[in-house]
Amino acid sequence: MVTLTPSEVREKYGQMFCKKFLVIVDEKAGKAEIIENCRHRGAIEWDVMNRKRAGGAVESISVEGASMTISAKLGTYPINFGAAGEHIGGQALEGVTVSRNLVTTKWAGIAGAGVGIAVCLPQAPGVIKTEYPTDDDLNAGGARTCRTSIVSPKYVRVSIGIDDTDTKESGATWVLASKCAEACSIEGVEYLNMRLIQLNPKVPNKTTNCVGSALNFAVLPEKEKELLDFVRDYIEERAVSNSTGIAVLRGLSVPESPYLEKIKTEILTQEECEREAERLGIEYIDSACGKGRIGALGAVLWANRNIEAAGLYGEHL
Repeated sequence: MVTLTPSEVREKYGQMFCKKFLVIVDEKAGKAEIIENCRHRGAIEWDVMNRKRAGGAVESISVEGASMTISAKLGTYPINFGAAGEHIGGQALEGVTVSRNLVTTKWAGIAGAGVGIAVCLPQAPGVIKTEYPTDDDLNAGGARTCRTSIVSPKYVRVSIGIDDTDTKESGATWVLASKCAEACSIEGVEYLNMRLIQLNPKVPNKTTNCVGSALNFAVLPEKEKELLDFVRDYIEERAVSNSTGIAVLRGLSVPESPYLEKIKTEILTQEECEREAERLGIEYIDSACGKGRIGALGAVLWANRNIEAAGLYGEHL
């Protein structure tokens, strides 16, 4: 076996195109998310179609521009490049395994696709090292099949729902949440995205739009407390409301709850939302302990449900 660091891969093959490689793990759920950013959208789209075709540990893949997110299952699985694999090439995620604070993703590639898993991904920011089972696996490209095991840090996902930071006269929760994300410079914390969640616009006690915000982070487990302390302090020090709610959901599983619909269609009490949060394992970290917890629950429930979070209940593109 040959082991190379990203800088050694770059020195051997030259600069390639992957701008980020990040693996988020939820061991309890048996799931992982692999995030890749590339300089070129075409390469991402080709990799996505080939990896999905090959199966293995891949469950689903989404694409945004020149980035992809793979939803994968933990473990190692058979792959299938198909009858045409030898003629069109192919690329596959064979498995995802976890050992303490490290994650190993196992890859296979045929022909030009082998360059992606043997040369491009191994030098990406976020990679610790890459293991090549044999010397032949270093010779990517041509008609060969090669395999690699890429080792990277284990991240976990933390979703934070925020609501009621503003008043009718001043402030905007989405602006404050966005500024908070941009101000976070904790090493070992990767900001993923911010989402606006349309809540029930018919509730009487609200600002104009009745919209909560959610921040999604990938974080090294030992950095989670520092992240939550930072977000709570940043939001509460700058909020103009005295009822700010902040809710936290950990992991990759998106909980099913009747409050997904209720938060967008009904008038709810703080008490029932707190009971549902406890049932789902959602933690409140705000100091106000006020009505903002209603919208914070809604925000964190919708934090990873795509664009429909921004619409009224039942609206779809």
